[in-house]
Amino acid sequence: MTTPSSRDTAGVVAPPPLFYVIALALGLVAQHFYPQRVLPSPVGLVVGPFLIAIALINFVGALLTLRRAQTSPKPWRPTTALVISGPYRWTRNPIYLAFTLVYLGVTAWVNTLWPLILLPLVLFVMHRGVILREEAYLEQKFGDEYRRYKNDVCRWFGWRHVRG
Repeated sequence: MTTPSSRDTAGVVAPPPLFYVIALALGLVAQHFYPQRVLPSPVGLVVGPFLIAIALINFVGALLTLRRAQTSPKPWRPTTALVISGPYRWTRNPIYLAFTLVYLGVTAWVNTLWPLILLPLVLFVMHRGVILREEAYLEQKFGDEYRRYKNDVCRWFGWRHVRG
């Protein structure tokens, strides 16, 4: 990938799903060799699919919103529009929130501790290697319009800030 200043892209270090898939796979391998449960079995069987369903609804909504705006969801491609509708009204990163919810859903469904231990590392790498780069790119590309949006909408999840 490239740096934000060298091309019209965010210059992310790798495709974001890769971080989640690698950590989840490592956690599941660790579970195989060193089983560690975190939930009573019936709880995980309900919570896991519920989180995955919420993630999929969010993910599809984000993709449809990006498609309507005719911009790519791939952070290694140029962004052609600032999208602030659909799930982007509540979170600046609905797709990454969906990835995180799927990760937590699979962790609950399989009922294992190891992916939970790795999740902070995934979120740190996402923050440093993807999100901060995307935010710098969008701020450079869309200026004050993006800064206003960034001020009004939480990074991960939340309602618009109330202004006095």
